[in-house]
Amino acid sequence: MTDPPRAYHLGLIGYPLEHSLSPKLHNAALRALGLAGEYRLYPVPSTGAGERELRALLEQMRAGEIHGLNVTIPHKRAVIPLLDELTPTAQAIAAVNTIIPRGGKLIGDNTDAPGFLADLYRAFPSLRPAHPVASPKLQAEGADLPHAFILGAGGSARAVVYALLQDGWQLTIAARRPAQARSLVKDLAPYARRASVIRPATFDFRPAACDLIVNCTPLGMSPNVEASPWPEDVPFPQGAAVYDLVYNPRETRLVAAARAAGLPAVTGLGMLIEQAALAFEHWVGQYPPGVHFTPDP
Repeated sequence: MTDPPRAYHLGLIGYPLEHSLSPKLHNAALRALGLAGEYRLYPVPSTGAGERELRALLEQMRAGEIHGLNVTIPHKRAVIPLLDELTPTAQAIAAVNTIIPRGGKLIGDNTDAPGFLADLYRAFPSLRPAHPVASPKLQAEGADLPHAFILGAGGSARAVVYALLQDGWQLTIAARRPAQARSLVKDLAPYARRASVIRPATFDFRPAACDLIVNCTPLGMSPNVEASPWPEDVPFPQGAAVYDLVYNPRETRLVAAARAAGLPAVTGLGMLIEQAALAFEHWVGQYPPGVHFTPDP
């Protein structure tokens, strides 16, 4: 087994990164465990010299100079051809948010999916499906499964859709580009469990009823805090919970509007913490204290 480094060099690749909270989370985790090191931001654009910078960072990782990297927009899918292997979760989602050096290879994983599911059920425990996954009896009877309405069809949406399909949800995917929603449905439908249903829709479609609305678009993210993916003149479905993956600002316009309408609503700050803890454990071999994550069976 390789000896741990004297100091951990970790970081986040993406663009832009000015408002990322990841350094605070990971640096606090290092300090809590008494480990030397630093988590840095690596702003790498997708144009110009961005590809060369991305390759250079991965070479530093291969050389043992960087011990762990997170990946965010716009590189979650673009980084895949530069890696040696993918975990089954990352392969299914076709998006990577965590890179792990192992035995001279770079392994791509996606901790967004389990991180989202853990925080979803922490925030809204009543939404957890009551029946065991993959029950043949339920499939035969066509049981009444929870229904989620997903806004967006990018890398974050793929992680959310994969997680919910694995837990037996019915899903409707709405995107500004219908072809992108259809592509997501085609790619991820084979991973559905139980009697799950996944179908695309246009972005201006609004459900008459659903249990959960998940915003997987960047609309409302700082500094564009006045934006929202939900039109002001369209009422929310009664009884739905709202989960906004955007976590900066602490209360997005979507979350504020949902709460004003009497709906339970949260941002993605909890998901950020959960996925970060899982990535940190991959790199350091220890789970950061103070974070409680219980994966589904």
